[in-house]
Amino acid sequence: MSGKLPVVFIACQVFQEMFERFLPEALAEQVTYLQYGLHRIPHQIAGAVQSELDALTTPSLVVIGYGLCGSGITGIRSDIHTLLVPRMDDCIAMLLGSRQAYLREFQAVPGTYWLSKGWLESGSHPLKEYEEYSERYGSKEAIWLLDQQYRNYERLALVAHSQQDLDDYHEQAHQVARFCERWHLRYEEIQGSDDYVKHLIEIALGERESSDEFVIIPPGGEIRLDQFL
Repeated sequence: MSGKLPVVFIACQVFQEMFERFLPEALAEQVTYLQYGLHRIPHQIAGAVQSELDALTTPSLVVIGYGLCGSGITGIRSDIHTLLVPRMDDCIAMLLGSRQAYLREFQAVPGTYWLSKGWLESGSHPLKEYEEYSERYGSKEAIWLLDQQYRNYERLALVAHSQQDLDDYHEQAHQVARFCERWHLRYEEIQGSDDYVKHLIEIALGERESSDEFVIIPPGGEIRLDQFL
């Protein structure tokens, strides 16, 4: 797909291991990973990505290694570049291996709270929220606030693209699961797949045609919410 355009990756840190494993050394002119913590303040994602794009002076094929992420990437302008963007709500579908895999899980258990390496590293989970709320409002008020958020969930699921990541983050996830027992959430671990990331790289290499699981933004375009619906 890239033709003669240089290829640049701007991605969430959660995908660093996968990209480093599958990216041919000669493919990417530049690879930039942005910190996990941006997920906690999604409205800052677009600004961080846009800053990286604006710094690129050569027209490029820029792979955006983010899902929609709470509309965090909407409004990003391609300017002189072509953008290749996963048509995903967030990183969970990418870790599972496809949008279809995510939809199957959603249909099976709609009330799932997902944990991933990135969410755990950035402290985006109920236990961390309890600790932060307790400091501000006290323990009793913190529990009441969290009850409003999580009482209708059924499952807490740790998802990773590899068994190694499941093993590495098992204990952290279990700490969160023990806290969430107050809402009777059952705990599961789900090993996903590298397939989606591999397909993304193959498209960037020109080895595979793009599909409806990806959004292509031409030069002068902008990432919009309706492109993901």
